[in-house]
Amino acid sequence: MTETDPSAGWLIGREHQLPVRIYYEDTDFTGVVYHANYLRYFERGRSDFFRLVGVSHSALLDRPDPAAFTITKMTIEFRRAARIDDALLVRTTYDSVRGPRLYVGQRITRGEELIATAQVEAACIDLKGRARKPPPGLAEALAPLFRPPP
Repeated sequence: MTETDPSAGWLIGREHQLPVRIYYEDTDFTGVVYHANYLRYFERGRSDFFRLVGVSHSALLDRPDPAAFTITKMTIEFRRAARIDDALLVRTTYDSVRGPRLYVGQRITRGEELIATAQVEAACIDLKGRARKPPPGLAEALAPLFRPPP
């Protein structure tokens, strides 16, 4: 099931693309994006990717066996500065799932220019914070979009 909410971006092949415009509030006094804001852009990319493949965070919490995700590891490499008024694209791929863990690759571009990359490890958890396998249907919804094995 796929939503058609235009604000959620779009899927091209196995990559989700989400446009982000840089506003004054995103920047420091020099007009450069404050580094912590990249975490927000990456989060939006991951969440809207889920939304487009029919998985909502609220539905995961409303299940009889509620589930959520927590980030257990994130490595970010900043390549270029994004600035006020830039039109960026957050590009997200869900690469694989192993047990309770999802592995995600992300990058932010301005046109063809690479701004930042992130390698993300997220764990599916229950409401007590214990690791658990993703609920039935989630891995299946993402499986066609996973990176093919080497």
